[in-house]
Amino acid sequence: MSKQATIRSTSDDRAFDAIVYAIAAVIMIIVLYPLIFIVSASFSDPARTLNGEVWLLPKSVTLDAYTNILHNEKIWTGYRNTILYTAVGTFINIIMTILAAYPLSRPDLPGRKVMMVIITLTMFFSGGLIPTYLLVKELGMVDTMWSLIVPGAIATYNLIVMRTYFQASIPWELQEAAHMDGCSNWRLLLNIILPLSKPILAVMVLFYAVGHWNSFFNALIYIRDEALHPLQLVLREILMISQSDAVDSTVGLEDKILLAESIKYAVIIVSSLPVLMMYPFVQRHFVKGVMIGSIKG
Repeated sequence: MSKQATIRSTSDDRAFDAIVYAIAAVIMIIVLYPLIFIVSASFSDPARTLNGEVWLLPKSVTLDAYTNILHNEKIWTGYRNTILYTAVGTFINIIMTILAAYPLSRPDLPGRKVMMVIITLTMFFSGGLIPTYLLVKELGMVDTMWSLIVPGAIATYNLIVMRTYFQASIPWELQEAAHMDGCSNWRLLLNIILPLSKPILAVMVLFYAVGHWNSFFNALIYIRDEALHPLQLVLREILMISQSDAVDSTVGLEDKILLAESIKYAVIIVSSLPVLMMYPFVQRHFVKGVMIGSIKG
């Protein structure tokens, strides 16, 4: 390759890199700005937020919204319930997904292709809300934590991703060699497959944990006892009550409207903070897991 061609290639690469960085910067701003705005608005004087004065940094810093939220005992009850539901639910999800994905990844399992077709159909068709509720009710799980965990014990998409990882990343020859050495299926799974599957396990923990943490619709349907409400449902009720109080009250109407406005942003921060703190630790595994599920069948 001539010197002139090399210089042209280098210039093209630099121009391409510059375009990529510019696009990435624009996307980063689009993604980060709403989060920065919400954080700033939650600490700002709600009157200045409503007037459009808050763009990037907080204006007239105040902690009234967080004080009102964190002094509410229901918040701490909701946190405790959500942590319990997330921990127990994620543990059950991981165990059930492993026990389903590993056999389906083995080429010596009879009828596994038919099973995968049947399992995949559940991503597109379900019994519906009313039959599901009737089933949960007949099983005696209404007003218990199990109504939030058992119906979603296995997510079909996560099952497919984990099965694909087992197939693509763990050589079948390794499993055959282990069997020839007298290794049982359980020992093979526990001592060989799972230690080699730490990246996908981290991805599954993130997927399931975030799903449990953000879930409120199932609790809205199945949980009537306020002592069992998860955090998301508690925060939803606080937000609705603060807004309705602002509308119904004739005394201090303006102050109540302003407080409801600031509570709206503080509620988002309070509910999202644990997930935002956890995500950086599994981010690299998260990207790898998504690519596994999207590229290979």
